[in-house]
Amino acid sequence: MSRKLLASANAREMGMNVVLQTSVLVLNRFWQPVHTCSVRRAMKLLCVGHAQVVQTEGAERFYAHDFDSWLEHSSDYQGEDVIHSIRLAVRAPRIIVLAIYDKVPRTEVKFTRRNVFSRDGHICQYCSKALPEKLLNLDHVIPRDKGGKTTWENIVTSCIRCNTRKANKLPHEAQMFPLHPPRTPRWRPMFGDMNPADFDESWSHFVDPSPDGVKMSA
Repeated sequence: MSRKLLASANAREMGMNVVLQTSVLVLNRFWQPVHTCSVRRAMKLLCVGHAQVVQTEGAERFYAHDFDSWLEHSSDYQGEDVIHSIRLAVRAPRIIVLAIYDKVPRTEVKFTRRNVFSRDGHICQYCSKALPEKLLNLDHVIPRDKGGKTTWENIVTSCIRCNTRKANKLPHEAQMFPLHPPRTPRWRPMFGDMNPADFDESWSHFVDPSPDGVKMSA
């Protein structure tokens, strides 16, 4: 195989891996969002009949497809997020609905470093810079040695520079105040291991519903 063909094959394989790792919104059988999974996992659930794919556009928006129906639907799709096998080409799903799972969505968000970053949009709450996780840290608004607790209401995302600058000072002492008062967030599928960049606009109907739509959690 020539270097050009080998490079092309490697590029296709890398692209396939990216598609298979993309996040999919998972709905329970009552069409409530409960978590996310990878495209790879979603396709396994679809193939064994444990889930259906929710169509996200067109005249049949919200139609639930089984594997055969989704395969037929994929035949006219021209996008890049397609899973190829030797014989088949299937569009990667963005939303699936489970056939029998009826547990309700979680109402509390686990307090973790990554979830604090997600709540704050990966933005330092002191200098307003959006940064990758490796350049971010957690800051106690009220320092621990002054009675501050490690809770949602007292922890914000900060860059390492601002964290060092504020040190163990109170906000008024350092003249550094969070952009937004830290609060306990409502649960959303992006809290957890999902890359926020994977959030798809098609999820908005379920994740951020209108007052007349589906209520996701208390």
